[in-house]
Amino acid sequence: MPKPKIAVIGAGVSGMTVAQQLKEQYRVTVFEKESTPGGLLRCVRIYGSLFHTCGGHVFNSKRQDVLDWFWGRFNKEEEFQKTDRNSCIFLDLDEQPSKDDSQPDGATNLQRVPYPIENHVYLLDKQKQKSFYADLDEIDRVKGNDAKFTDYQNFGDFLRWRFGKMLYDLYFKPYNEKIWKCDLTTVPMSWMEGKLPMPTTQEMRDINTRHIEEKTFVHSTFWSEKNNGSQYIADRLAEGLDIRYGCGIDSILYDGEKWKILGDTFDKVVFCGNIKDMVKMIAGVDLSDFIPAVEALDYHGTTSVFCEIDANPYSWIYLPSSQYECHRIICTGNFAASNNSSALPKDRITATVEFTDEISKENILENLSKIPLHPVYLSHCYNHYTYPIQNNQTRKLISDVKQKLASTGFYLTGRFADWEYYNMDVAMGCAIDLCKKIRKEEV
Repeated sequence: MPKPKIAVIGAGVSGMTVAQQLKEQYRVTVFEKESTPGGLLRCVRIYGSLFHTCGGHVFNSKRQDVLDWFWGRFNKEEEFQKTDRNSCIFLDLDEQPSKDDSQPDGATNLQRVPYPIENHVYLLDKQKQKSFYADLDEIDRVKGNDAKFTDYQNFGDFLRWRFGKMLYDLYFKPYNEKIWKCDLTTVPMSWMEGKLPMPTTQEMRDINTRHIEEKTFVHSTFWSEKNNGSQYIADRLAEGLDIRYGCGIDSILYDGEKWKILGDTFDKVVFCGNIKDMVKMIAGVDLSDFIPAVEALDYHGTTSVFCEIDANPYSWIYLPSSQYECHRIICTGNFAASNNSSALPKDRITATVEFTDEISKENILENLSKIPLHPVYLSHCYNHYTYPIQNNQTRKLISDVKQKLASTGFYLTGRFADWEYYNMDVAMGCAIDLCKKIRKEEV
């Protein structure tokens, strides 16, 4: 008896994880509109250096099944290198710092504070330290020493009442408003579950009193690819798969029993693209009631700017300053030596400077002239969809769409299929969970 046929829409990390998981039990065909695999993982060489066209994707996971599956496909020692996350926040100063080493190269009025900032308040000026400890006392009175995730009304409320007003005003509010470009009090806590640090007030007091280096935050250590960045992961995940490149799909037809895509027939479909496109592609299942709400889903894109910058020890640099529009620098040149061209001077590395939404090259160059580390423009890429934004109804909407399609053998997974802000490892985990469900239904 022939194996059932499954179509996977999208050769990003979610689609290829699904395809690799199911290829032994099913005849799997992956449809990809671009000419290469990877989705948000894609990288290209610019003047010999590696441009991560949408951020800098590295690997680690809290899930053992994800770790087991990933390292079952890759050689950890030969293909990757393990790195401690050395991230930093560049803060505008009200006055010059007292320590000589607090001035980053190319900055005249900035202080470098290690990430996470709540662990390094002791490096700030005395007035800010005093305000911080007063804020912690206020938090104890209002929220208690160890408030739970559900004790906060929204993301803004969480940041204000988990870390205090001083840190909220200094860093958390301006940085996150740069990324999300919205009132943080409109962001539901459900969207942030599992993504946020939850230090208690006493832990923050102890860490800042004893100057403890804490390494339990997300991706405090990570594995980076020795060659070709996240494109290396994408290319390896594509091996052994039937991927049909250059296949833009306009219609997915359900005939009551099977699904028809580009002249072929499939028993099941796993959609890993954008749900906004999906609801307009499907015929044979009435999704008309969902289309207005799906089309109204909010999101942001990202302009990734590839630059040369001064050599530094950091992996990520966070930029809450209102003096420029970019919100972070990803120092991909520090992830692996091969990411930098051999022609690059020893005192320079490559990096990606990120802006929310699309900005012009003229605006990019103006911003680069203001930020530290003497960035020199090499290239840029605009990704229309990068950050999905939820409201209190988003998860129910996606769940209802999935439920409508459940009996037809049509499934969704992925950042913009689920409308969830997944990191690479979380996307893999969700794909693995879906495959377990599909195999269970087949029994």
